[in-house]
Amino acid sequence: MGVDYYNILKVSRNATEEDLKKSYKRLAMKWHPDKNAVNTKEAEEKFKQISEAYDVLSDSQKRQIYDSYGEEGLKSSMHAPPSSKEKDFTGGGVGRGFKFSQRDAEVIFAEFFGGLDGGIGKSSGGGGDGGRLRKAAAMEHMLPCTVEELCKGSRRKMMISRIVLDYSGKPSTVEEVLAINVKPGWKNGTKITFLEKGNHERGATPGDLIFIIDEKPHPIFKRDGNDLIIHQKISLLDALTGKNLNMKTLDGRELVVPISDIIRPGHEMVIQNEGMPISKEPGKNGNLRIKFDVKFPSRLTAEQKSDLRRILGRTSG
Repeated sequence: MGVDYYNILKVSRNATEEDLKKSYKRLAMKWHPDKNAVNTKEAEEKFKQISEAYDVLSDSQKRQIYDSYGEEGLKSSMHAPPSSKEKDFTGGGVGRGFKFSQRDAEVIFAEFFGGLDGGIGKSSGGGGDGGRLRKAAAMEHMLPCTVEELCKGSRRKMMISRIVLDYSGKPSTVEEVLAINVKPGWKNGTKITFLEKGNHERGATPGDLIFIIDEKPHPIFKRDGNDLIIHQKISLLDALTGKNLNMKTLDGRELVVPISDIIRPGHEMVIQNEGMPISKEPGKNGNLRIKFDVKFPSRLTAEQKSDLRRILGRTSG
Protein backbone atom coordinates (compact mmCIF):
# COMPACT_ATOMS: atom_id res chain seq x y z
CA MET A 1 0.00 0.00 0.00
CA GLY A 2 1.73 3.13 -1.22
CA VAL A 3 1.75 6.71 -0.02
CA ASP A 4 -1.60 8.51 -0.28
CA TYR A 5 -0.61 11.95 -1.54
CA TYR A 6 -4.22 13.14 -1.55
CA ASN A 7 -4.62 12.30 2.11
CA ILE A 8 -1.29 13.91 3.00
CA LEU A 9 -2.35 17.14 1.30
CA LYS A 10 -5.91 16.91 2.74
CA VAL A 11 -7.61 17.21 -0.66
CA SER A 12 -10.01 15.09 -2.69
CA ARG A 13 -8.96 13.12 -5.79
CA ASN A 14 -10.63 15.68 -8.04
CA ALA A 15 -8.88 18.65 -6.37
CA THR A 16 -8.19 21.62 -8.62
CA GLU A 17 -4.88 23.45 -8.90
CA GLU A 18 -6.29 26.18 -6.64
CA ASP A 19 -7.34 23.55 -4.06
CA LEU A 20 -3.81 22.13 -4.07
CA LYS A 21 -2.18 25.54 -3.59
CA LYS A 22 -4.50 26.54 -0.78
CA SER A 23 -3.96 23.30 1.13
CA TYR A 24 -0.21 23.33 0.55
CA LYS A 25 0.14 26.89 1.89
CA ARG A 26 -1.76 26.06 5.05
CA LEU A 27 0.11 22.82 5.79
CA ALA A 28 3.57 24.10 4.79
CA MET A 29 3.29 27.07 7.14
CA LYS A 30 2.24 24.75 9.93
CA TRP A 31 4.98 22.15 9.48
CA HIS A 32 8.00 24.06 8.20
CA PRO A 33 10.97 22.96 10.40
CA ASP A 34 11.90 26.54 11.23
CA LYS A 35 8.51 26.97 12.90
CA ASN A 36 8.80 23.76 14.91
CA ALA A 37 11.98 24.08 16.98
CA VAL A 38 10.81 21.52 19.57
CA ASN A 39 9.92 18.62 17.25
CA THR A 40 12.21 19.44 14.35
CA LYS A 41 12.67 15.85 13.10
CA GLU A 42 8.93 15.18 12.96
CA ALA A 43 8.34 18.54 11.28
CA GLU A 44 11.04 17.90 8.66
CA GLU A 45 9.45 14.59 7.70
CA LYS A 46 5.91 15.98 7.49
CA PHE A 47 7.06 19.09 5.64
CA LYS A 48 8.85 16.93 3.09
CA GLN A 49 5.77 14.67 2.65
CA ILE A 50 3.48 17.69 2.15
CA SER A 51 5.85 19.22 -0.41
CA GLU A 52 6.29 15.92 -2.25
CA ALA A 53 2.52 15.45 -2.40
CA TYR A 54 2.06 18.92 -3.86
CA ASP A 55 4.90 18.40 -6.34
CA VAL A 56 3.29 15.22 -7.68
CA LEU A 57 -0.35 16.34 -7.73
CA SER A 58 0.36 19.78 -9.21
CA ASP A 59 2.23 18.28 -12.17
CA SER A 60 -0.18 16.81 -14.73
CA GLN A 61 2.22 14.10 -15.95
CA LYS A 62 3.23 12.94 -12.47
CA ARG A 63 -0.36 13.02 -11.26
CA GLN A 64 -1.54 10.91 -14.19
CA ILE A 65 1.13 8.28 -13.53
CA TYR A 66 0.39 8.32 -9.79
CA ASP A 67 -3.37 7.98 -10.34
CA SER A 68 -2.82 5.06 -12.73
CA TYR A 69 0.04 3.14 -11.12
CA GLY A 70 0.48 4.55 -7.62
CA GLU A 71 3.68 5.53 -5.89
CA GLU A 72 5.67 2.55 -7.13
CA GLY A 73 4.79 3.25 -10.73
CA LEU A 74 5.82 6.88 -10.30
CA LYS A 75 9.19 6.06 -8.77
CA SER A 76 10.16 3.19 -11.06
CA SER A 77 10.19 5.29 -14.26
CA MET A 78 8.74 2.25 -16.09
CA HIS A 79 5.58 4.19 -16.79
CA ALA A 80 7.21 7.54 -17.38
CA PRO A 81 6.04 9.35 -20.52
CA PRO A 82 8.39 9.20 -23.53
CA SER A 83 9.68 12.68 -22.92
CA SER A 84 10.97 11.60 -19.52
CA LYS A 85 12.79 8.42 -20.58
CA GLU A 86 16.11 10.17 -21.13
CA LYS A 87 15.87 12.31 -18.02
CA ASP A 88 13.96 11.55 -14.86
CA PHE A 89 11.81 14.03 -12.94
CA THR A 90 14.67 15.24 -10.74
CA GLY A 91 17.25 15.63 -13.48
CA GLY A 92 19.02 12.32 -12.81
CA GLY A 93 20.04 9.53 -15.16
CA VAL A 94 17.98 7.01 -17.12
CA GLY A 95 15.81 4.60 -15.16
CA ARG A 96 15.95 6.25 -11.75
CA GLY A 97 12.39 7.59 -11.77
CA PHE A 98 10.89 10.20 -9.46
CA LYS A 99 12.88 11.22 -6.39
CA PHE A 100 12.24 14.00 -3.89
CA SER A 101 14.59 15.63 -1.36
CA GLN A 102 14.47 18.17 1.45
CA ARG A 103 16.10 20.61 -0.94
CA ASP A 104 13.17 20.20 -3.34
CA ALA A 105 10.78 20.89 -0.47
CA GLU A 106 12.53 24.16 0.37
CA VAL A 107 12.50 25.22 -3.30
CA ILE A 108 8.73 24.79 -3.47
CA PHE A 109 8.29 26.68 -0.19
CA ALA A 110 10.40 29.54 -1.54
CA GLU A 111 8.28 29.77 -4.67
CA PHE A 112 5.20 30.32 -2.52
CA PHE A 113 6.50 32.47 0.33
CA GLY A 114 9.79 33.97 -0.88
CA GLY A 115 12.69 34.63 1.47
CA LEU A 116 15.03 31.99 0.09
CA ASP A 117 18.19 32.69 -1.88
CA GLY A 118 19.01 29.66 -3.98
CA GLY A 119 16.13 27.50 -2.80
CA ILE A 120 17.22 25.63 0.31
CA GLY A 121 16.82 26.43 3.98
CA LYS A 122 19.33 23.95 5.35
CA SER A 123 22.62 22.59 4.08
CA SER A 124 22.11 19.38 2.09
CA GLY A 125 25.80 18.63 1.65
CA GLY A 126 27.97 18.50 -1.42
CA GLY A 127 26.98 21.89 -2.79
CA GLY A 128 27.60 24.51 -0.12
CA ASP A 129 25.10 25.93 2.32
CA GLY A 130 22.75 27.25 -0.36
CA GLY A 131 20.21 29.95 0.48
CA ARG A 132 18.34 30.34 3.73
CA LEU A 133 15.06 31.73 4.95
CA ARG A 134 15.55 35.33 5.96
CA LYS A 135 15.20 36.06 9.66
CA ALA A 136 12.67 38.49 11.06
CA ALA A 137 14.07 41.59 12.76
CA ALA A 138 15.21 41.07 16.35
CA MET A 139 13.31 42.56 19.29
CA GLU A 140 15.52 44.41 21.81
CA HIS A 141 14.64 45.30 25.40
CA MET A 142 16.76 47.04 28.02
CA LEU A 143 17.24 45.07 31.26
CA PRO A 144 17.92 47.49 34.14
CA CYS A 145 20.32 45.99 36.71
CA THR A 146 21.89 47.39 39.85
CA VAL A 147 25.61 47.06 40.42
CA GLU A 148 24.76 44.71 43.32
CA GLU A 149 22.89 42.40 40.94
CA LEU A 150 25.78 42.40 38.52
CA CYS A 151 28.17 41.63 41.37
CA LYS A 152 26.25 38.80 43.04
CA GLY A 153 24.18 37.63 40.07
CA SER A 154 20.41 37.36 40.07
CA ARG A 155 17.48 35.58 38.49
CA ARG A 156 14.99 37.85 36.74
CA LYS A 157 11.59 37.07 35.24
CA MET A 158 10.41 39.23 32.36
CA MET A 159 6.98 39.31 30.72
CA ILE A 160 7.27 39.71 26.97
CA SER A 161 4.71 40.13 24.20
CA ARG A 162 5.33 39.04 20.63
CA ILE A 163 3.48 38.44 17.38
CA VAL A 164 3.10 34.84 16.18
CA LEU A 165 1.48 33.38 13.06
CA ASP A 166 -0.95 30.47 13.09
CA TYR A 167 -0.91 27.74 10.43
CA SER A 168 -2.83 29.99 8.02
CA GLY A 169 -0.46 32.92 8.50
CA LYS A 170 -2.84 34.96 10.64
CA PRO A 171 -0.98 37.06 13.25
CA SER A 172 -1.85 37.17 16.94
CA THR A 173 -0.17 38.53 20.07
CA VAL A 174 0.95 36.17 22.82
CA GLU A 175 2.55 36.83 26.19
CA GLU A 176 5.21 34.74 27.86
CA VAL A 177 7.31 34.93 31.01
CA LEU A 178 11.02 34.33 30.44
CA ALA A 179 13.59 33.63 33.15
CA ILE A 180 16.95 35.40 32.82
CA ASN A 181 19.95 34.32 34.86
CA VAL A 182 22.12 37.41 35.30
CA LYS A 183 25.65 36.12 35.82
CA PRO A 184 28.09 37.76 38.25
CA GLY A 185 30.40 40.15 36.44
CA TRP A 186 28.23 40.95 33.42
CA LYS A 187 28.86 44.47 32.15
CA ASN A 188 26.72 47.29 30.87
CA GLY A 189 25.68 46.47 27.30
CA THR A 190 25.92 42.69 27.69
CA LYS A 191 23.35 41.01 25.42
CA ILE A 192 21.24 37.98 26.36
CA THR A 193 19.68 36.38 23.29
CA PHE A 194 16.64 34.10 23.20
CA LEU A 195 16.71 32.50 19.76
CA GLU A 196 13.47 32.81 17.76
CA LYS A 197 11.54 34.30 20.71
CA GLY A 198 10.84 37.49 18.79
CA ASN A 199 8.10 38.38 16.31
CA HIS A 200 7.05 36.14 13.44
CA GLU A 201 6.77 37.41 9.87
CA ARG A 202 5.50 35.82 6.67
CA GLY A 203 8.22 34.15 4.66
CA ALA A 204 10.76 34.40 7.45
CA THR A 205 12.00 32.49 10.45
CA PRO A 206 11.04 34.05 13.81
CA GLY A 207 13.26 36.88 14.98
CA ASP A 208 15.39 36.71 18.12
CA LEU A 209 14.60 38.40 21.42
CA ILE A 210 17.54 40.29 22.90
CA PHE A 211 17.84 41.76 26.38
CA ILE A 212 20.57 44.37 26.90
CA ILE A 213 22.04 44.94 30.37
CA ASP A 214 21.48 48.52 31.51
CA GLU A 215 23.69 49.13 34.55
CA LYS A 216 22.27 51.65 37.00
CA PRO A 217 24.59 54.09 38.80
CA HIS A 218 25.53 53.20 42.40
CA PRO A 219 25.56 55.89 45.11
CA ILE A 220 28.95 54.78 46.50
CA PHE A 221 30.82 52.56 44.06
CA LYS A 222 31.73 53.41 40.50
CA ARG A 223 32.59 50.62 38.10
CA ASP A 224 35.61 50.76 35.81
CA GLY A 225 35.73 47.53 33.83
CA ASN A 226 36.24 44.83 36.43
CA ASP A 227 37.45 47.32 39.07
CA LEU A 228 35.38 49.18 41.62
CA ILE A 229 36.24 52.73 42.61
CA ILE A 230 35.22 54.42 45.83
CA HIS A 231 36.00 57.99 46.91
CA GLN A 232 36.86 58.13 50.60
CA LYS A 233 37.11 61.29 52.66
CA ILE A 234 39.68 61.25 55.43
CA SER A 235 40.69 63.85 57.96
CA LEU A 236 44.17 65.33 57.94
CA LEU A 237 44.78 63.77 61.33
CA ASP A 238 43.83 60.29 60.10
CA ALA A 239 45.79 60.84 56.90
CA LEU A 240 48.89 61.52 58.96
CA THR A 241 48.43 59.09 61.81
CA GLY A 242 46.48 56.23 60.21
CA LYS A 243 43.27 54.41 61.03
CA ASN A 244 41.13 51.41 60.08
CA LEU A 245 38.47 51.98 57.42
CA ASN A 246 35.33 49.89 57.82
CA MET A 247 33.63 49.33 54.47
CA LYS A 248 30.67 47.26 53.32
CA THR A 249 31.20 45.40 50.05
CA LEU A 250 28.59 44.98 47.31
CA ASP A 251 28.04 41.37 48.31
CA GLY A 252 27.31 42.37 51.92
CA ARG A 253 30.63 41.60 53.64
CA GLU A 254 32.31 43.89 56.18
CA LEU A 255 35.76 44.82 54.92
CA VAL A 256 38.40 46.34 57.24
CA VAL A 257 41.10 48.32 55.44
CA PRO A 258 44.03 49.34 57.68
CA ILE A 259 45.75 52.63 56.80
CA SER A 260 49.29 52.87 58.12
CA ASP A 261 51.09 54.96 55.49
CA ILE A 262 50.71 58.71 55.24
CA ILE A 263 47.89 59.54 52.85
CA ARG A 264 48.55 62.45 50.51
CA PRO A 265 45.82 64.29 48.58
CA GLY A 266 44.87 62.27 45.47
CA HIS A 267 46.40 59.07 46.88
CA GLU A 268 44.90 55.80 45.58
CA MET A 269 45.01 52.53 47.48
CA VAL A 270 44.45 49.27 45.59
CA ILE A 271 42.84 46.27 47.34
CA GLN A 272 43.44 43.17 45.25
CA ASN A 273 40.54 40.88 44.27
CA GLU A 274 37.83 43.01 45.92
CA GLY A 275 36.36 44.38 42.69
CA MET A 276 33.71 42.93 40.39
CA PRO A 277 33.70 39.24 39.49
CA ILE A 278 35.28 38.49 36.11
CA SER A 279 32.53 36.65 34.23
CA LYS A 280 34.92 34.81 31.91
CA GLU A 281 37.25 33.78 34.75
CA PRO A 282 35.18 32.27 37.57
CA GLY A 283 36.73 32.77 40.99
CA LYS A 284 38.63 35.89 39.95
CA ASN A 285 37.75 39.49 40.69
CA GLY A 286 38.99 42.90 39.70
CA ASN A 287 40.40 45.31 42.26
CA LEU A 288 38.90 47.78 44.68
CA ARG A 289 40.48 51.21 44.21
CA ILE A 290 40.10 53.69 47.08
CA LYS A 291 40.69 57.30 46.08
CA PHE A 292 41.28 59.53 49.08
CA ASP A 293 40.13 63.07 49.61
CA VAL A 294 42.07 64.56 52.54
CA LYS A 295 40.00 67.05 54.49
CA PHE A 296 42.08 69.97 55.74
CA PRO A 297 40.84 71.98 58.72
CA SER A 298 39.19 75.28 57.81
CA ARG A 299 41.19 77.15 60.50
CA LEU A 300 43.70 76.56 63.31
CA THR A 301 44.24 78.38 66.59
CA ALA A 302 47.61 79.96 67.41
CA GLU A 303 48.23 77.22 69.95
CA GLN A 304 47.46 74.47 67.39
CA LYS A 305 49.77 76.06 64.86
CA SER A 306 52.52 76.25 67.46
CA ASP A 307 52.06 72.60 68.36
CA LEU A 308 52.18 71.57 64.71
CA ARG A 309 55.38 73.56 64.12
CA ARG A 310 56.95 71.89 67.12
CA ILE A 311 55.90 68.38 66.10
CA LEU A 312 56.41 68.61 62.36
CA GLY A 313 59.56 70.62 62.76
CA ARG A 314 61.20 67.64 64.39
CA THR A 315 60.43 65.38 61.41
CA SER A 316 61.33 67.87 58.67
CA GLY A 317 64.98 68.20 59.63
